[in-house]
Amino acid sequence: MIQTSAKADAANPDPLRFENEIKEFEEADRKQFPAAGGALFYGSSSFRMWKTMENDFAPLPVIRRGFGGSHMSDAVFFASRAALPYKPKVVVVYEGDNDIASGKSPEQVLADFKKLAAMVHSKLPRTKILYVSIKASLSRWKLAAEIRKANALIEDFAKGDKRLGYINVFNSMLGPDGRPRADLLLSDELHPSPACYQLWTRLIRPEVEKALRAPDAQKGFRRGVESR
Repeated sequence: MIQTSAKADAANPDPLRFENEIKEFEEADRKQFPAAGGALFYGSSSFRMWKTMENDFAPLPVIRRGFGGSHMSDAVFFASRAALPYKPKVVVVYEGDNDIASGKSPEQVLADFKKLAAMVHSKLPRTKILYVSIKASLSRWKLAAEIRKANALIEDFAKGDKRLGYINVFNSMLGPDGRPRADLLLSDELHPSPACYQLWTRLIRPEVEKALRAPDAQKGFRRGVESR
C-alpha cells in the first residue's frame, strides 16, 4: 500500500503567468489549426524543449504544447484553451516535476491530475491519457522519495481506468549506481538532453502508437467509464 504524506499542500501559483505563451499557441492555431485525432503532448518544459519531437514521432500526428515551469494545476487551468480544442485521440501529460520542487505533496499532484483527467474526459470521453512519470534528475535528487511517491500514486490511479496509462521514464534514467545518468541531462542537471529524448521516444512512442490505433479509443473505453 502506498503511504500517504502528512505534508501540507502548497498554494498553486498564479496560472496567468503563462497567458502570453497560451496566446502564442492560439495565434499559431489561427494560422494552421492541427487536425483532430492526433497525439497532444501537454505539460511543462521537458515537453516545451523537445524540439525534435515532431521528427522523433513522425509520421504520427503530434502536437507539442509545453509551457516551461508549469504545474499540474496550470495544465488544468488552461486545458480548455491549450488541450481540449484539438480533440486529440491521445493526451500525453508531463507535469508534477515543478509541483514537487515547489513544495507540493505527492497527494496534491495526484489530486490535480485527477482534475485534469476528469476535465478531459468530461469533454472527450474517448480520449486516452498517458502520464509520463516525473523524471529522475540530479538537480532534484534530494526530492527523489517524493517524486517516487507521486509517480506511484498516479500509476496506481491509472490502473483503475482503461482510458488512462502510465509510462515510467524514471527508472530508465538511472545508472548502475542508482542515481540519474548525467548524460541524459543538460548542464543544468535538470532538463533532458538529446540522448534522453531518444530514450523517451523509445519508451513513449509504442504507447502512443498503440493508443492511436486502438479501436477501444474510438468506442469510449466503455468498461472503464462504467467502472468509475
